[in-house]
Amino acid sequence: MKYTADPLVARWRRFWRLPGRDRTVLLESMLLLPLTGLALRVLGFRRWKKLLERVGTRSSAHARLPPGAALDQGRRIARAVHSAELHGPGKPNCLQRSIVLWWLLRREGVGAELHIGARKQHENFEAHAWVELNGFVLNDSADVHKHYSRFDAPVAASEADFH
Repeated sequence: MKYTADPLVARWRRFWRLPGRDRTVLLESMLLLPLTGLALRVLGFRRWKKLLERVGTRSSAHARLPPGAALDQGRRIARAVHSAELHGPGKPNCLQRSIVLWWLLRREGVGAELHIGARKQHENFEAHAWVELNGFVLNDSADVHKHYSRFDAPVAASEADFH
């Protein structure tokens, strides 16, 4: 019987069993999630998105991934961002999580789309963000469209200003 006295030790072991690239993406996500939260408050959505669009995009062979390989890579990176959300500092909201995932995918040459939708729940107006790749939702339930009315165009491709 294997005994692990500390859950932190177990998490640390799981982290080291990850492939090297997945560890890197997880660590980057842990840094980018709180940074994105701060940047959204200080710079606003549009300026932070434009800054991210200018930084770190790789063009090359990654952009030519077959759809199945791009989807596999998208799911792998989405798992890393989700893990960073669970185990990293703070409690990022859906917009922070989605911007980080969108940017990490973009950096790898994977053309994912950042979407924002809205709904009126009782007397409250609610907004929600998620990332799609080739029609597949990566960081939310597949039926998120049933709960939120998605804006027509991906936000990542628009000039919308969300402060």
